[in-house]
Amino acid sequence: MNEGRVIASNVEKVYRSERTPTTAIEDLSFEVGDGEFFSVVGPSGCGKSTLLYLIAGFLDVTSGMITVNDHAVEGPGTDRGVVFQDYALFPWKTVMGNVTYGLAENGVPKDERRETAQHFIDTMGLDGFEDTYPKELSGGMKQRVGLARTLAYDPKILLMDEPFGALDQPLREALQDNLLDIWRELGKTVVFITHDVEEAVYLSERVLIMTRHPGTRKQVIDIDLDRTQDREAIITSEEFTETKNEVWRSLREETKHTV
Repeated sequence: MNEGRVIASNVEKVYRSERTPTTAIEDLSFEVGDGEFFSVVGPSGCGKSTLLYLIAGFLDVTSGMITVNDHAVEGPGTDRGVVFQDYALFPWKTVMGNVTYGLAENGVPKDERRETAQHFIDTMGLDGFEDTYPKELSGGMKQRVGLARTLAYDPKILLMDEPFGALDQPLREALQDNLLDIWRELGKTVVFITHDVEEAVYLSERVLIMTRHPGTRKQVIDIDLDRTQDREAIITSEEFTETKNEVWRSLREETKHTV
């Protein structure tokens, strides 16, 4: 089964305007395996978020094709769940209301959706906050709500657009480890956008490095780390340092042309 397989084939995205059309992505091809944790890094403005929105079906490709489970992406679907950097929570809904929202939209009976939502609220360490509104939550807790909401309707693929970018380092690391635990437990495919090289290497099995604008594939680097170790052992290992430096060197070649 390849329910979480993503294939991009010669993808181009051009934004049309009354002035000059802008090519955000050109001739981009790659494959993400079912159940793989796949990160994307690249210079600012290279089209990372555009790529995520193309996979999500929020935008249409100009040419080429993106397929999920061997079907062309033609719009949003419940097989893909998106987690945004800015949380995108409904401020007028409680934690429980936010997490049950997608289930309600999909017609899940009330008792079942509350049970499912409660499971993921507990998984994300939010038990006791079910009746709390977003304005009363910290940034890290809001992001946990966003992830719980997405997981609740059981998408095959998690699309994450710099979800921890606005958080301080200790909280960021805690949520990274939380995400890895969830990924190992549920076996979902993750496509993770980040500007942080260390984050990409720590989380991922492979990293796609995109070129400067217009973005295309520069390199895909395999990550081979001993995941049975704890964080401290991993990030201080020779393998981690070498891989991080390899990704950074490749990325730096692109970023020096954007300054």
